[in-house]
Amino acid sequence: MAIDAAFFALVALVIFIGVIIYLKLPGRITAMLDERSKKIAADLEAAARLREEAQALLAEYERKRKAAEDEAAEIIEAAREDANRLTREAAISLADLVVRRTKAVEEKIALAEAQAIAEVMARSADLAVEAARLVLSEQMKNKSEEFVAQAIRDISAKLN
Repeated sequence: MAIDAAFFALVALVIFIGVIIYLKLPGRITAMLDERSKKIAADLEAAARLREEAQALLAEYERKRKAAEDEAAEIIEAAREDANRLTREAAISLADLVVRRTKAVEEKIALAEAQAIAEVMARSADLAVEAARLVLSEQMKNKSEEFVAQAIRDISAKLN
């Protein structure tokens, strides 16, 4: 049997495997792989736990968002109802104001009309008195002698 390169490769391989077994490398590699698989399992477990927490938070925030949307819708509806109510009240108030102002203006007009009529009547009475005075004074100028003579006769008749 000749010693060739294949024989030396076989001997080197056997020595290499012997050294690996002597140094207990397969156990160490297995322990490292087991430790690595445990770490990966723990990471997967933590990831699953985090995923569940994230889903719970998402569900909670969805509920809060829905509640906030419902509350916003209620606030908008309440504001709309308030605006409608205030509009109706303002319309009623405006109508009452128009009625009151119209009544006040009508009363002022009636008062001004009554004052105007009173002024016209007073002025008419003043003019009638002045006209009567002028007519009487004119007649007195013309007939003053007759009235004086008549008065004297009346007085002498009463004295006798």
